[in-house]
Amino acid sequence: MPDRPFVLDWATDWDHIGRQYHESAPEVWDELRERCPVAHTGRFEGAWLPVLAADITAVAHDPTTFSSVEVNLFDVKPKRMLFVPPITADPPDHTAYRRVMLPRFTLQEMDKLAPATEAICNQLIDRFINDGSADAGVDYAQHVPTLVTAKLLGLPDSDADQFRQWIHELIELGQDDIQIGRRATLEVLDYFADQLNQRRQQGGDDLTALVAKAEIDGVPMPERTQAAMLLVLLIGGIDTTWTTLGAALLHLATHAEDQARLRAEPELLETALEEFLRFYAPVEIGRLVTHDTEVGGCPVAAGEHVWLSYPAANRDPSVFPDADRFIIDRRENRHLTFGVGVHRCLGSNLARMELRVALDTWLKRVPSFRVPDGRSIGWSSGGNVRGPREIPVVF
Repeated sequence: MPDRPFVLDWATDWDHIGRQYHESAPEVWDELRERCPVAHTGRFEGAWLPVLAADITAVAHDPTTFSSVEVNLFDVKPKRMLFVPPITADPPDHTAYRRVMLPRFTLQEMDKLAPATEAICNQLIDRFINDGSADAGVDYAQHVPTLVTAKLLGLPDSDADQFRQWIHELIELGQDDIQIGRRATLEVLDYFADQLNQRRQQGGDDLTALVAKAEIDGVPMPERTQAAMLLVLLIGGIDTTWTTLGAALLHLATHAEDQARLRAEPELLETALEEFLRFYAPVEIGRLVTHDTEVGGCPVAAGEHVWLSYPAANRDPSVFPDADRFIIDRRENRHLTFGVGVHRCLGSNLARMELRVALDTWLKRVPSFRVPDGRSIGWSSGGNVRGPREIPVVF
C-alpha cells in the first residue's frame, strides 16, 4: 500500500486505512476516549469517529439518520456506489433481502457444516504438521473460511486462490486505489453472474442456487443484485473470519499461559472464543448521515460519514472491566463484534462454528507453538478489516 499522509493528531485528522492505524488502533482509542471521544477528520470528505460503546450503539440503532447506503470511506468517492444488499440496504428493504439468506445461516445448518469444516482443518494441518513450522495465517487461517464459504456457496475449491486475491484487492488495496477495487468488483460480479446462470440452467441446493431463484415481494431479483449479494457473502464470510482466527492463533503463540490453560481445560474454548471475538474484533464500517444531527453531543452534518469501530466499543472500560486485558475466562462478554441493530452480522453462527472447529482441531493436532524470535508479524492494511496476515510459528 502506498504511504499515506502521517497522522499527527488523531482527534482532528484520523485515518483508518493506513498501517499507522492498523498497528496501533487500541492506543488510538485509549487516547481519544480521554481527549475527544468523537473525533473528526477532514479526510474522506468529512467523517466522525466515536470510540465510546454508547455512542457507537446509538448510531447503529438509528438506520434512518445513519444510512448504510455507503459503508466504505474513500479519499475520493466513486461516482457510483455499488448496491450490495443487505449490507447497503436500509429498512424496510433491508429486511426483505436479509430474509432471502437467513434459512442457510441457522444453528442447525451450521451443525450440518461442522464435519466438513473439521475435515478441511485436518487436511490443511496434514500439509505442514511434519515440518515443525508453519505460517498460521497463510497456511491455515486464510484457507479455513475460504474453503468453507466455497462449500456453502457451491463453488469449486480450485477457485479458492482467486477468492483470496479478490479479497486482498477489495478489502486492502482497493481502499486506497479505486481502480484496483473497481476492477476486482467487476471480476467478482462477472464470476457470480456465470455461477448464477449455471444454477438457473442446472438447479442445485447450495446458497448460490437459493439466491438465483430468490424473489423480493414476489418479483424476481435483478441478476446484478443477486451477484452483488453473493459478492458480499464471499467477502464477509471469508476475510473477517480468517482475520479473527489468525488473531486467536497469534495470541496463543505469544501467550504461553493462555495456550497451556486452553489445552488443559478444553471445555473453556467457548468462553475463550467470545474473548477472542471481543479483544480482536476485526470489522469497522461506515454510515452516511442523512440529516443534520449529533453524535455524542457533537454536531454532524448531512452528507458526512460516521465510522463505526466495533473493536473500539469492545475496549470501552465503562462496559468491560479491564477492557484492555485479554481474560480467557471472562464471563460477562456482551461484545459488539458482530455489530448491533438491524445490520447485525448475518453470518455470526457460521463464524462461531468455523472458529470453534478450527481452534479445537489445531490445538488437538499441533503441539505447543510459538512465534520464533526475531520474526515479524504481517498486518493487514485497508479500511474495513484489521488484523494479522502472516503469523510464523514453530512447534
